[in-house]
Amino acid sequence: MNRRRFLRSLAGTGVVAGTTATAGCAGVLGDAGDADNSGDDGSRDGETILGPPEQNRGDPVHPIRGDEMPEFTVPDPVAGEEISTAGFEGERAYLWTSFYTSCPDGVCPALILRLRRAQEVAAEEEFGDKAAFLAQTFDPERDTTDVLREYASQRGVDLNAGNWHFLRPESYEAGVELMDENFGLVIEKTDGEQYDDLEYAFPHYGLILLVNRRGIVERSYPRGPATDIERIVDDFRRVVTA
Repeated sequence: MNRRRFLRSLAGTGVVAGTTATAGCAGVLGDAGDADNSGDDGSRDGETILGPPEQNRGDPVHPIRGDEMPEFTVPDPVAGEEISTAGFEGERAYLWTSFYTSCPDGVCPALILRLRRAQEVAAEEEFGDKAAFLAQTFDPERDTTDVLREYASQRGVDLNAGNWHFLRPESYEAGVELMDENFGLVIEKTDGEQYDDLEYAFPHYGLILLVNRRGIVERSYPRGPATDIERIVDDFRRVVTA
């Protein structure tokens, strides 16, 4: 049994650190602060570019430094194509996160901002053709093609760059399964009455992953919305241009 599968089996018992979602859309994994929960247990010599992170707290069930990024295929309705994580191997490094456009408290916009800033830098420094940005919604019922396209406009995302993909599972159930099976993260609707005009909301995780061209995770940022933007951009630049 691999490390993440074993840890997922423990997560339900509350044994594993760094796996608890907070109420609302707080985007927090446990109490790791701004730490990168990337340990060395699963790292592979010679397959990562960045060294070990300065901080290591807990042993989360989501992918960490040295893990293979899970392989899955999800539609990009805006581009009109199927996007496979395996398709980037040997071609592009990428940043991945999950979000929903109806997020009521700024967490998801903060995640998108970090990917968008990295996209801007990739364009400015002319390595956009070696980079990709994957933003995966877990609310496909509301996040239609038109909604995602409008959201991109609102957030300053460049859909014409050819390196940004909104990933939209075919159904809410498919999204829940994808997040559980590949990342060990539980997505569940909760009552949205505390927010204006929301029928439901999601407790969820503000996780960003940086994946190299070999399909190996270089960094996991479990508190993505609170992680310094330029830190993520610098890590990404180093991985893409290495």
